[in-house]
Amino acid sequence: MQEQESSSHAVRLDIWLWAARFFRTRSLAKQAVETGKVDVGGQRAKSSRAVRVGDVLAIARGDEAYEIEVRGISDQRGPAPVAQALYVESEASRLRREAAVAQRRAERTGYQAPQSKPDKRARRLIRALGDIDAM
Repeated sequence: MQEQESSSHAVRLDIWLWAARFFRTRSLAKQAVETGKVDVGGQRAKSSRAVRVGDVLAIARGDEAYEIEVRGISDQRGPAPVAQALYVESEASRLRREAAVAQRRAERTGYQAPQSKPDKRARRLIRALGDIDAM
């Protein structure tokens, strides 16, 4: 019953982004919209813009970019499965995100964090690397 009621009205964009769990707080969602990281239908939007079922959003969050279609409207933040039911991500967007994650993972291979803190001699060598004339 509540789902039918919620699909008949519109909600502010920043509230919907918060309820769909794209951003941790509403103020972060509002800041993302104001800085142009969220497009609605290919155009920049204000945080007070009404989101309706069927709208297409492009969301840039950190290194990830989402292209989604709004499937449900909610102004309350709920559990993750409920939030994921509010939108559908396009297949191309999902594949791009997975490829970017795989590339970042591949760039990290081969890196091993040091076992311990550098000792006095190692710190001097590290400092000397910064100053070529010291060698």
